[in-house]
Amino acid sequence: MESELDGVRVLIVEDEPAIADIVDVFLGRENALRLIARDGDDALSAAAYWRPQLIVLDLKLPKRDGYAVLAELRARGGPPVIILSALGEDVDKLTGFRLGCDDYLVKPFNPLELIARAKAVLRRKNLLEPSRIVTLGDLQVDLDRHVASVGETLLELTPTEFRILRVLAERAGRLVSRGQLVDSAMDGEAFDKSVNPHISRLRQKLEVLGNLRLVSVRSEGYRLEAFQ
Repeated sequence: MESELDGVRVLIVEDEPAIADIVDVFLGRENALRLIARDGDDALSAAAYWRPQLIVLDLKLPKRDGYAVLAELRARGGPPVIILSALGEDVDKLTGFRLGCDDYLVKPFNPLELIARAKAVLRRKNLLEPSRIVTLGDLQVDLDRHVASVGETLLELTPTEFRILRVLAERAGRLVSRGQLVDSAMDGEAFDKSVNPHISRLRQKLEVLGNLRLVSVRSEGYRLEAFQ
């Protein structure tokens, strides 16, 4: 059965390697895509370029603490945030919720509870927000339902193909490197050339339908274009 976290980009902001690894492993079991940031500055940089759909945020961080990170994220209109912290006093929790966190879990914690809360937060977000659809030519990519169609034809895509297509569609007409596709759409252990067979299958599925062209740029990457 597909997990509700399958393909969801989760940024783990945690400076304690053992805790970061636990969170990473349990999210990996749900087929989430994970990226770990070790300090507050790295967290904000990663949130800007990787565009996570959920952030698990520690409060005691080097360079910039979690409260400052949360405040900056909310100023940008960032994704849902679950605070995961050893600070468990009421004042700590109230500060977190006042700054805009979506949930608060105190260490030591049960990783299965974190997973359950992550799913609940994302369900609430999807219920409260309208469906997000990326359109390019005849292509429509529904980010919430994880389906894509060209005209009236629903594309039969693997989870990895969907994630790659999403990235290409969101950056319509712009070059996306293999490395960026690996970081955004594939397991962290993949390598650049792992993208090639997925791109080949995507091209076959897309180019027989609608007004789309998946262009390869030698040694650079790919871009998805619509034409008249």
